[in-house]
Amino acid sequence: MADTNACLFVIAAPSGAGKTSLVKALVERSDDIEVAVSHTTREKRPDEQDGVNYHFVTLPKFKEIEQRDGFIEYAQVFGNLYGTSLEAVTPFIEAGINLVLEIDWQGAKQIRQRMPASVSIFILPPSLQSLRNRLLDRAQDDSETIEKRMDQAISEMSHFEEFDYLVVNDDFDRACDQIRSITREEAPELTLIRQKQNLAPLLAELLPSKQL
Repeated sequence: MADTNACLFVIAAPSGAGKTSLVKALVERSDDIEVAVSHTTREKRPDEQDGVNYHFVTLPKFKEIEQRDGFIEYAQVFGNLYGTSLEAVTPFIEAGINLVLEIDWQGAKQIRQRMPASVSIFILPPSLQSLRNRLLDRAQDDSETIEKRMDQAISEMSHFEEFDYLVVNDDFDRACDQIRSITREEAPELTLIRQKQNLAPLLAELLPSKQL
């Protein structure tokens, strides 16, 4: 990729933490950042649009892109494949446009290895109960699936220390403003090292078995 002043921001979060809504609001409220649309093999939900929320593709098509090294990151989540293509990222970076990727911790790890200058942000819920409530409010999954998502969420949150910044999505507008501040390099108080101290009680609640 061309060497430009553009920055790549990676935003990850457990399912139900509000990542998608925050990324959407961030792009709408910013005139200097765009979002890359990922590919996925999962079924399109009724409120989603192909090419807007995701590029919804078949498994063979996803594998074809993967085999020609067309993804800068990809991962399997809940039995479905997700990936960010080079074609979705390169034009923005070469044009000097800041870009945000909405991916999971596995993809974020690949991005750090491939593009070490990227900036990574992890979104935390304000409590485990609020996370469960958000999953229930979606009314998209049965109780067994929700429990699996909760277990997966805890597993995902255990990787928070791999990220540069931590943001708690308690108040939506405040969380969006904090992410915007990070993109402007104006949020030293939200760095991992600071937030591990600031959010120690919350992190202990979210990850009771993790030695912090």
